[in-house]
Amino acid sequence: MKPRKSWREKLADSKDLPKTGRVMGRMTKRWGTGTMVVPAPREVDALMKQVPRGKVTTINELRAALAKKHKADFACPITTGIFSWIAAHAAAEEAAAEGARRITPYWRTLKTGGELNEKYPGGVPALRRKLAAEGHRVVKKGNRYLVEGFDKVLWVFN
Repeated sequence: MKPRKSWREKLADSKDLPKTGRVMGRMTKRWGTGTMVVPAPREVDALMKQVPRGKVTTINELRAALAKKHKADFACPITTGIFSWIAAHAAAEEAAAEGARRITPYWRTLKTGGELNEKYPGGVPALRRKLAAEGHRVVKKGNRYLVEGFDKVLWVFN
């Protein structure tokens, strides 16, 4: 049986990405028309590392920055989300294995609307602690946990 890749190995595996192409055929029903970039995992991680303490960003902000970088109309929402998840787990793995102090601050990358990503390492409880330590207030709305006033501390990439 083949051994599983570590999160850091998954992050380093570019899979011949990034790739940019036209959205055609059945894909236009879901994504519309234009050009789409499928980013490399390391690109997503590099953007997540840019978000400073006290600020937050969203997957949509990452996608906008990736699209701009590659001169595309938009970045793939599915792979961008998956690669942010891989970056988060790789950071947690690095912190656990090596005691690294400066890791990708994955807790600062939120879902659309300022929602915490419960699939990140430690789930909502760990994310709440990390965000509270940086001065953010997390509120529960229904079954969702949101950073209160996230739009006032939103980090927008240049």
